[in-house]
Amino acid sequence: MNKINSVCVYCASSTKIDPVYFDAARELGSLLGKQHIRLVNGAGNMGLMAAVADAVLAEGGEVTGVIPRFMVEQGWHHTGLTELIEVENMHQRKQKMADLSDAVIALPGGCGTLEELLEVITWKQLGLYLNPIVILNIKGYYDHLLEMLQKSVEENFMRAQHSTIWHVAHTPQEAIELVYNTPLWDVSIRKFAAI
Repeated sequence: MNKINSVCVYCASSTKIDPVYFDAARELGSLLGKQHIRLVNGAGNMGLMAAVADAVLAEGGEVTGVIPRFMVEQGWHHTGLTELIEVENMHQRKQKMADLSDAVIALPGGCGTLEELLEVITWKQLGLYLNPIVILNIKGYYDHLLEMLQKSVEENFMRAQHSTIWHVAHTPQEAIELVYNTPLWDVSIRKFAAI
């Protein structure tokens, strides 16, 4: 069982999405808060980012938000977090969020979420991030991405071993169980990276 003190959650800032995604975000945040797992996220004040953070805080948990300065200047940051870390740019934001986390969970989201998820998968493939990565596939949101990743394996753009980089959960509870029980990445597998 992994020692998990903090989990980075990637997710949407959109507010115009199906309520089922908000329910999942709040449930995930509640579970993190109850288990005293610090949430690390992008510090947004809207959408699923705010929902998961507020649920953690409501359970007495802690949230560290990482956000570029230009977003703070626009007023896009959550003002009630335990800790707010300002960085210079989006690249530093992603690196800092990964550095602070013992695992990653990806809730549904748009281009930003997809980009974060695919980048951390790439880092893990290269041995730069060894912790569990869980795709929380609410309402089949990630089905097409998972099919694309499988196609990458089938057509030898990635090795079969690389399909164990991520794990798929369908409920927040299952996602939490996976971050605790997924073995840490074997760095020796990176020598098979198709790059």
